[in-house]
Amino acid sequence: MNTCRDTFAPVTRRDMLQHTAAGFGWLAFAAMNAELTRAADGFESPLAPRPSHFTGTAKRVIFLFMQGGPSHLDTFDWKPELEASGGKTVSSPDGDRRNGGKLLAPQFKFSPQGQSGLPISELFPQLSRHADDLCLLNGMHTSNAAHPQATIAVHTGSVNFVRPSLGSWVTYGLGSENQDLPGFITINPVSLGGAQNYGSSFLPASFQGTRVDLEAGGISDIRNRHLNQGRQRSQIDLIQEMNRDLLEKHPGNPELDGVIQSYELAYRMQTSVPTVLDLKAETAGTLERYGINNDVTRAFGTQCLMARRLAESGVRFIQVSKNGWDQHNNLKSALSGNCSSTDLPIAGLLQDLKDRGMLKDTLVVWGGEFGRSPQDQGTSGDGRRHNNQGYSMWMAGGGVKGGLRYGATDETGGTSVEGKIGTHDLHATILHLLGFDHTRLTYRYAGRDFRLTDVYGEVAKEILA
Repeated sequence: MNTCRDTFAPVTRRDMLQHTAAGFGWLAFAAMNAELTRAADGFESPLAPRPSHFTGTAKRVIFLFMQGGPSHLDTFDWKPELEASGGKTVSSPDGDRRNGGKLLAPQFKFSPQGQSGLPISELFPQLSRHADDLCLLNGMHTSNAAHPQATIAVHTGSVNFVRPSLGSWVTYGLGSENQDLPGFITINPVSLGGAQNYGSSFLPASFQGTRVDLEAGGISDIRNRHLNQGRQRSQIDLIQEMNRDLLEKHPGNPELDGVIQSYELAYRMQTSVPTVLDLKAETAGTLERYGINNDVTRAFGTQCLMARRLAESGVRFIQVSKNGWDQHNNLKSALSGNCSSTDLPIAGLLQDLKDRGMLKDTLVVWGGEFGRSPQDQGTSGDGRRHNNQGYSMWMAGGGVKGGLRYGATDETGGTSVEGKIGTHDLHATILHLLGFDHTRLTYRYAGRDFRLTDVYGEVAKEILA
């Protein structure tokens, strides 16, 4: 494919993206290696809405990813036995000294919340008001206790191979409800795992996540202020005509087709992206609800409000990320800071979705790549080790049962023993809520059918409303 590009084009496509007016370079997510989905799937646009296997209860996903391994034992998994055993030294039954050590009691008080009585830590006073909307998944486990590998696993289902991300699979399956916006947007993505966390791998590049970095200015207004809309349209039409002429000479070239698709989407996004991400039109009450007027909650609140606006605008999969949950020491103050900065924005997001009638078909997922150990770090006595054998996540909306505590870890919170949900089970359940049989959502590549869940995964049917 590269040979065709270098032989017949007077400039490279990279040069074209960088130098054409309207600055489409940032939108290269769909420009390379896109498949001819128009021919394969019968859709004019690869992002056109597609029917699912059956009627799902969720239409979109907002994934709140807390990178670093939040301590479930201090947030959503109340263990009175650990409270009573704090300070005791335990030995490892398997002889692995990493599983032994001094037990660290929960550092924060738990109390029953809502009519359901879900035990939630005092770290989340605002979120606790939505206890009856939450489905706590206390039996989570994953295969790896290292941050990079576990982070990639929760996003792609694989540690050993580069695979399409969860958001890419969702967008591939459902398309987008707004043809002027990408189907998958990730806000402030974490560095661990890099682009793999939102990449499309062998799926068409149109389903790759579009990255929005707020600290770097987000996505700037890409309109060319020196040309009016008509002149810009004429310029794009000229470029598109050149590309289509070349495609006629070399039919079936996926790179050329990808360029044509990305240029067209980029032109439409000139007006839609700045409008959707501009929070100036929001009321003072809405900004207050998300904590945007507060220094502590402003950054994460901005991400959550943008997520709601993107969901409302038809984006299929939105990810919001928060770093800094890796508390090997200084647990009490650091975890307090994490929760203080996210509690009000998350509560605001849930309430906003509920008020707009969107929570019922928007699946909100909260969690990290793993949890923390019941044993202390062994140095300061104010920290916990990594723990991939048992931890917590939660879901809300989108057809899950609210006010439910599903699954359990052992009496001190170290290992999941009931209602166990692994990475593939989590993905299978998310796809089910969106209307997909995870075993049938496949893509043919390298001579075989691939799927997000590999050859594993069971839907957690007990959590379905």
